[in-house]
Amino acid sequence: MLPRSFKTFAVLVAIGVLPASFAFAQQVSQQRIISGLGKLKANAPAIDIELLRQEAGAGKEMSALPNWSKIAKLPQMVVEINFENDSVAIQPKSYRTLGMIADALHHPNLWAYKFLVIGHASSTGDEKHNLDLSQQRAVAIKEALATTFAVDPQRLYAVGVGEAFPIEGSNTEASNNRRVQLVNLGVFTRSQ
Repeated sequence: MLPRSFKTFAVLVAIGVLPASFAFAQQVSQQRIISGLGKLKANAPAIDIELLRQEAGAGKEMSALPNWSKIAKLPQMVVEINFENDSVAIQPKSYRTLGMIADALHHPNLWAYKFLVIGHASSTGDEKHNLDLSQQRAVAIKEALATTFAVDPQRLYAVGVGEAFPIEGSNTEASNNRRVQLVNLGVFTRSQ
């Protein structure tokens, strides 16, 4: 078991078009989510989700890879969702946050878009374990949004990146590196 502490109610770290590694504390609200994720002004570049997954396990230089570089340019937000220690079980107190995210994804300004759910981990513990855990947590959030809050699961993609993208300037073992990132991938079409 990894020593993990997800005890805080701190929720939202960043909203808007930000580098993936940049984050700061803010209060979450449905309107902030809508305005932050809705900042897509042009067509989003095509992102190969399966390639992202493959690259996630390839090492810590992922940010230099073309596919991951595209992600940094898209509207995104970073959210802290609380999990049980070394588990994919979302703590009940985080369902309020998930509900606000779901409400935002159902809002007319965002309902036409698809989103990437990226799970991050701190560097505490084994790297392979952290990668697996971050993937499972990203999937757990996708499933909760789909099953509990009726967000179309076809609009959501889950990728775990383990400890590969710590918040710039932070201690890589710090709990704020255990976070979830939502990225607007552009217009959703049923043929995808």
